[in-house]
Amino acid sequence: MNSDNLPASLQLQKLRLLSGLIMFSFLSMHLLNHALGLISIEAAEHGKRWFSAVWMNPVSLSVFYGAVLTHVLLVLHALYKRRTLNMPMREALQLIFGLLIPLLIIEHAASLRFSSMLYSIPITYENVIRRLWINAPVAGVRQSVAVVVIWSHGCIGLFFWLRYRSWYPRVAPYFLTIAVLVPVMALLGFSSAGRELESAQSYRALPNPIIAAPNELHRPDPRQASIDDNINNIVKSIQLTFVGMVGTVFLLRGARTLRQNSTSIDIHYEHGATVRAPKDMTLLEASRLNGISHYSVCGGRGRCSTCRVRILESDAPLPPPGDIERATLQRIHADQNIRLGCQLRPQSNLRVALLLSQNHQQVAPAESEPIRPGREEEIAVLFCDLRNFTTLTEARLPYDIVFLLNRYFAIVGQAIEQSGGRLDKFIGDGAMALFGLDGNSANACRDAMRAAATIVQDIERLNEELEKDFSVHLRIAIGVHTGPSIVGVMGYGEAKSLTAIGDTVNVASRLESVAKELNATIVVSEPAIVQSGVPIGTLQKHDITVRGRSSQMRVYVISEQESARFLPTPA
Repeated sequence: MNSDNLPASLQLQKLRLLSGLIMFSFLSMHLLNHALGLISIEAAEHGKRWFSAVWMNPVSLSVFYGAVLTHVLLVLHALYKRRTLNMPMREALQLIFGLLIPLLIIEHAASLRFSSMLYSIPITYENVIRRLWINAPVAGVRQSVAVVVIWSHGCIGLFFWLRYRSWYPRVAPYFLTIAVLVPVMALLGFSSAGRELESAQSYRALPNPIIAAPNELHRPDPRQASIDDNINNIVKSIQLTFVGMVGTVFLLRGARTLRQNSTSIDIHYEHGATVRAPKDMTLLEASRLNGISHYSVCGGRGRCSTCRVRILESDAPLPPPGDIERATLQRIHADQNIRLGCQLRPQSNLRVALLLSQNHQQVAPAESEPIRPGREEEIAVLFCDLRNFTTLTEARLPYDIVFLLNRYFAIVGQAIEQSGGRLDKFIGDGAMALFGLDGNSANACRDAMRAAATIVQDIERLNEELEKDFSVHLRIAIGVHTGPSIVGVMGYGEAKSLTAIGDTVNVASRLESVAKELNATIVVSEPAIVQSGVPIGTLQKHDITVRGRSSQMRVYVISEQESARFLPTPA
């Protein structure tokens, strides 16, 4: 598959997601129906009527069966398209569960549906419970395992889909609660209904329209035995067909590998490793297949640039970037010789340098991913620093300096936390804080301004307390700016922490320096003060030049006296 066809590939991904969501909706209602068994069989039977009204009509059934067939075919298509089966554990579990599900569910689903369609045997909740709990308990255990596998497969798929949404961290605990409760309640409802039916002993006196129990040893009459045999044959045919489809995919993969090995190319890495890979394999896949540490936060979908490489040499011109790769490279202002490893499919020998792998001696596994992959977020950044603190330290004891700094750090930290921000780090006698990490970018600037006002007020109170004993007057300089930043877990070993980098952070740091130069308490960029809703009024404004920017930036200067009058204060 050439990179130019990636838009079509994205459409297939969306179709696969849509079909998965349809099946997950069906499964959710089905399990909730089983959960009603905790009340009684009658309650579950009543719930089944609602379930049937939604899903058992011709339109819904057509949509559902179409989604099942589409999803299965797309999974097999994706399995064939994979150039290597080396993948992170979560992706491997998703793939294994996806291949196990049809084998686990075909017997139950097909036997019920064909019993109803071919022999007009009613599908009642009581008959299903009798079959799986009393007549064929082994089949009941198998279906219980299938419920856990299918539900886990769906939840993993939803996690991959939603994990990078800005609002997902806020709702993740609730989703986890639902993900645990729904299958547990369904299995408990199934168990409760089975015990109720068994203890009542009513099934002995009832007609016995048993629905296709393949493992059932006791067949009450020849007609039922014939029905069971016919349905067993149909079920086995479907299972063998699916196994044949999966086997065909692996045979085609093997044939493709043999064909491609005859036209393999050599990939030389700057750190000395050399691998051999088929021509149509992506550079990222070639690295993973051969154990080369090659980062890819987004999993090789072209949504990030962490797999980027620098092309040092190439025996022939490289394939041009596709739409997705071109957009990503333009966004990071990449040079002409920079390509994405997950999108580039080299056709000739080449030599590359991995740009985002600092140590090639397996510091991290080839498929390692950070706890929170970096992503671009709209946040507000606050920098604050003490003025002339070096001069203050020259005539004072070290213990006094430590005391002053700890009082100052406590004021800054409490003001930031109370205003809904995150204290990123202390840098000497300065501090950096982030606002809007919870996805609420609309209030990020307002919270940052509230924190700035609180810091100014509390520093003034601290000066009143220390003036007699320490003869010091602390003065603060604060810079606030807002904009897009890269937010993620960065660092090494125990020094890893959630932080932000980018132009927004650099500008906020520069504004704190401008506050010192202008002898002001707070300097705020125009975007930040507008978004905060603070009345500008007669605030002094300046157009300054920020290092790294071609155009000037308008900022507003707030003195110590003006801060209490213009800035929002905490309740």
